[in-house]
Amino acid sequence: MEQIAADEGIPRVVAFYLPQYFPIPENDEWWGPGFTEWTNVAQARPRYPGHYQPRVPGELGFYDLRVPETRQAQADLAQQYGVTAFCYWHYWFGGGRRLLERPFAEVLESKEPSLSFCLAWANQSWSGIWHGAPDRVLVEQTYPGDDDYRAHFDAVLPAFLDPRYFRVDGKPLFYVFFTSALPDPQHFLDFWRGLAIDAGLPGIYFVGSSPPVRPPGGPDFDAFVVAAHPQRYIRRRDVVRRLGRRLGVPPVRSYRRFSAALPQLVQNVQSLPCVVPGWDNTPRSGKEGVVLHGATPEEFQRQVERAVDCVRSYPRDEQIIFVKAWNEWAEGDYLEPDRRYGRGFLEALRSGLESVPRVSERDR
Repeated sequence: MEQIAADEGIPRVVAFYLPQYFPIPENDEWWGPGFTEWTNVAQARPRYPGHYQPRVPGELGFYDLRVPETRQAQADLAQQYGVTAFCYWHYWFGGGRRLLERPFAEVLESKEPSLSFCLAWANQSWSGIWHGAPDRVLVEQTYPGDDDYRAHFDAVLPAFLDPRYFRVDGKPLFYVFFTSALPDPQHFLDFWRGLAIDAGLPGIYFVGSSPPVRPPGGPDFDAFVVAAHPQRYIRRRDVVRRLGRRLGVPPVRSYRRFSAALPQLVQNVQSLPCVVPGWDNTPRSGKEGVVLHGATPEEFQRQVERAVDCVRSYPRDEQIIFVKAWNEWAEGDYLEPDRRYGRGFLEALRSGLESVPRVSERDR
């Protein structure tokens, strides 16, 4: 099957990419030798009748991201079905502390795969919430000041300068997950933009995840991604009656209703839609998780079509759709093939992009 051509007037698609699929010493210490995201995925069990668990990967298998062939196979699938770039979750905790940086570092150094990429700063403390210990802080997110901001920028500058880096009007896109956690968001944006100019870049295209629209006088992000964290937007009404977490049954919501709400969340040119193949974080959080029930490729395709319609009036370079996510298996949101649907969600993404009339060029 031929991949979607970049010049067909179709929005660019950026998929969040989790690098939590290889062992690191910290996870070995906290959760036991060999722990990876697959540990949570493999131990998941159904919590109510019809609950789709466990989720078993398809053709890519239980992979290890230290393997270059795995990273290439992921990129080949992504390109074939319309994903423009992977947005790698990037962990910088302050003071130079980093985690899970190896897969992206090897992508950068090896120049392979050729798929475009960008970085998403997951600026949030790591806790034991995935294992029922939310008060246990494993690594604290800190903001030591401008010297650390400069060190952080210097660490990611080689990525910004890579020709594969995803750009908007020539500016490298940098995503900040927890915008309100920054001590002074506007200062951070201005400081990094100044460093980018000094490095010969035209600036940085900053994208945040919250709030969904920019408040008056708020930090000058170029755009916000809405619905990037589905649990923030899930409606209260359940598909099945909530039996109570004390019985081990998590809240269960309607995927269809969540999907249909997307156009109402995207309300202005600063908002970029994020499509979600599904959501079920019970492998991580157990009864404290939330399930979007009824996620199917067909319903996901309709969500993609709505997202395309949301961005059709945007300037061409800002016609961007985010996907949460490429491979967040323990949250039940992934495009990668699984045993039940195969490549169904990838095919739905491609069909959703192609079934809507082409997004027309907008006069600059």
